[in-house]
Amino acid sequence: MQGKAIIVSAPSGAGKTTIVKHLLTVVPRLEFSISACSRAKRAEETDGKDYYFISADDFKIRIGQGEFVEWQEVYPGSYYGTLKSEMDRIWLEDKIPIFDVDVQGAINLKKYFGSKALGVFIQPPSIGELEKRLRNRGSETEETLRKRVNKAVYELTFAPIFDVIIINDDLKSKCLEIVTLVETFLNL
Repeated sequence: MQGKAIIVSAPSGAGKTTIVKHLLTVVPRLEFSISACSRAKRAEETDGKDYYFISADDFKIRIGQGEFVEWQEVYPGSYYGTLKSEMDRIWLEDKIPIFDVDVQGAINLKKYFGSKALGVFIQPPSIGELEKRLRNRGSETEETLRKRVNKAVYELTFAPIFDVIIINDDLKSKCLEIVTLVETFLNL
């Protein structure tokens, strides 16, 4: 199993994190890959559980030392990436990493892993439904909602490069569908 990976990506609000959490509960060989980031830790977050929180300067040093499988500067001075040491940690536990990442991170991971990774794109049934889901979260201002919807429209253009596209129009059936896809890919 070493070398294999599951990459799940989607626009915000498509159901990606819910589906990944479901996979983690029903496919015991999977282990969540914890990303590194240079942003400040939020009060409810734990270093080494939610993210590996490192300074932007340290992040840049680690980039230069080749310590990342993939990385990106999401906003000026704000870095996110996957440490090679995180892959080693997961494989040493005889587990398979599962990534819950944005589209650019997923593309970079797929380039790195190639055919050893299953790239799954979770797509909302429509932009209107996606907007409704984001509104129902109650955490968006009109400005941030517009930004997320516009970003989603852009991210949807990358769906065809993924191995599988799942249109999340019914969460329960899509969770069952992705479990079958993942188990088949991993030969479980």
